Parts: sequence; structure tokens; C-alpha cells
Amino acid sequence: MKLSEIKEILPTMAQVRFQMEGGGTVPEHFHVTEIGKVTKDFIDCGGTVRREELINFQLWYANDGDHRLLPEKLLKIIAKSEKTLDLKDGEVEIEYQSDTIGRYSVEFSDGRFVLKSKNTTCLAKEECGVTEKTTSRSISEMPVLQTACCGAGVGCC
Repeated sequence: MKLSEIKEILPTMAQVRFQMEGGGTVPEHFHVTEIGKVTKDFIDCGGTVRREELINFQLWYANDGDHRLLPEKLLKIIAKSEKTLDLKDGEVEIEYQSDTIGRYSVEFSDGRFVLKSKNTTCLAKEECGVTEKTTSRSISEMPVLQTACCGAGVGCC
């Protein structure tokens, strides 16, 4: 979801609510502890140089159960972030810690922002020989190696 979409939705809400994709909710007394511009420069496994730019919202909560972030307040935080960080409209990623820190894409459904799981992928499938057949297999379908792949004299490590 883009920042512009979030800004359009917020004025229609009485309270800002986040829900996990599986149904659990982010406690209503959460804080948006930061909004940031994240730029990641990297080289994929095929040697292509890439750049990823995201807008990151970090959610956090403590034992201040009476705290509630109103939509108007979040819009003010966004406006200040846009001005100070020179944010352009872009994809928003939510950083939230349930067991460990997770990074989520965000969608809007049933009056709540829904944190959607993100997955890794090979960005150079052609160069790596990854096909639909190799990516659609589950772990249980993969052959079990009968010998150690990294033993002495094997040469792979």
C-alpha cells in the first residue's frame, strides 16, 4: 500500500487499528515510534545492482494501556515526516515485533490496516536456473541427501 492511500484512508477512521494477517491484533495502545525512508542498495545473486526504497512505520506498545493514536495525530506525524525526510509517495512497510522484529506489507480491510507477511525470492531466477517447477515444491517433496555435502574432501564448502 502506498503512503498516499494510507493518507486517504486515515480521515475516514475513528481510531487507527492494525491487525495481523492471521487474525491477531496489534494492541490498541500502540505507538508509531518512527516513520523513516529506507533505501537498500544491493546486488542480487545474478549480479544485478538494485535499489529498493520504502517508507517504514515502526509500531511499538508498552504498558500504557490508555494510549490511543488518533488518525489526525498520525496524519500530522506523516506530514512532518514528508517535509523533514523529503518523502515521496511510495510503498509502506510496517515494522512490528510480535516474537521477533518482522517486516510486513500493509493492506486495508474491514476498517483495519492488515499486516501481510512478506517472503523472500530469487531475483535472478533465469541466471540461477530457478523455474516454476523448482519453486513450487515443498520441503517434504525434496530429495534427502544420502551423503554429507560439506564433508572433508567434498569441495563445496
